[in-house]
Amino acid sequence: MSDRRTAAVLDLTGLDALVQVLRGRGRTVVGPTVRDAAVVLAEITSADELPFGWGTEVEAGRYRLVPRADGAAFAHTTGPQSWKAFLHPERERLWSADRTADGDLSVTGEPPAHPSYAFLGVRPCDLRAIAIQDRVLAGGRYQDDGYAARRTGAFLVAVECTEPGATCFCVSMGAGPGADEGFDLALTEVVDEAGHRFLVRVGSEAGQAVLAEVPHHGADERTSAAARDAVAAARERMGRTMPPVDLRALLGESLTADRWDDVAERCLTCGNCTMVCPTCFCTTTEEVTDLTGTHAERWQRWDSCFDLDFSRLHEGPVRSLGRSRYRQWLTHKLSTWYEQFGSSGCVGCGRCITWCPVGIDITEEAAALDEERAARSRHETHEETRR
Repeated sequence: MSDRRTAAVLDLTGLDALVQVLRGRGRTVVGPTVRDAAVVLAEITSADELPFGWGTEVEAGRYRLVPRADGAAFAHTTGPQSWKAFLHPERERLWSADRTADGDLSVTGEPPAHPSYAFLGVRPCDLRAIAIQDRVLAGGRYQDDGYAARRTGAFLVAVECTEPGATCFCVSMGAGPGADEGFDLALTEVVDEAGHRFLVRVGSEAGQAVLAEVPHHGADERTSAAARDAVAAARERMGRTMPPVDLRALLGESLTADRWDDVAERCLTCGNCTMVCPTCFCTTTEEVTDLTGTHAERWQRWDSCFDLDFSRLHEGPVRSLGRSRYRQWLTHKLSTWYEQFGSSGCVGCGRCITWCPVGIDITEEAAALDEERAARSRHETHEETRR
């Protein structure tokens, strides 16, 4: 955690001032707001647009907004979007081509956009997800130029989690509920008899410069202790946990497990889990033309390993069964991601559980695979003893 000597306190007026300072610096401020019966991420122009007084009630396959009496602005769980929607958008044009009057082709590349984003309300699990996507899309040999351009200019205001939901398991994945790094400013919301306020910690020089323009006062011990206790309490109230085993080894040893048949009977292969996941990054490209045949465009768009065509080769899809597609997703997310990028691909945000239409629970599946592995080991030990 950042040095507590850099801590300060903002009141509600200071929170709005933070939004205005960021906007005054030419940034597009994106934060949580209530729309269509959900907390979604959208551009905001004032702190008044934050979801004050709204919480969320989540379970496997269930999401509901619920009113809160304390008026907290960040007491909701993660919604159906992640910051991936802005840094790695669902659709992006790569180039366009036009046929000239003499029959030649003129191809025009699409220069990467350079928006100056300020993300307000980034949860610690999503901070970890952004760091993972940084390695995937901007840290390797083949960089996604669009992602790199958007990410380079982004200013991150994290908000520590004090109200975990029933599908949250960030503690199991080492991704929360406190924010340790990867932010410019980090807020912890405190609402008690002393008022509604936010403990602020600085994580970068850019964050320090912004805070200097925002009305604030030094952190008092009561606010610091309340913020610290709230995050510690959240750590003990996770709605889900991953089995405390080496998940990388577990998935590697479970490729032929019977459990894959069980989950395949329930999975719709709809791809919702990959769409809401803050780290899933797969894309495909498609060309579209106009009716005259003189103009064409290439677009990059999100793809999903649950799509039947995702693994299609000349003779058909490699993974034609839902069983193999779910196994591919879970094994990559929890195991083979390490081989590619040096970490797990899961941050414990719980979105895949909440937004699965049939309520498939990634922690339940991992636990079932662990139980099956243990039963198989006991059986093998028994057979060895018999011999």
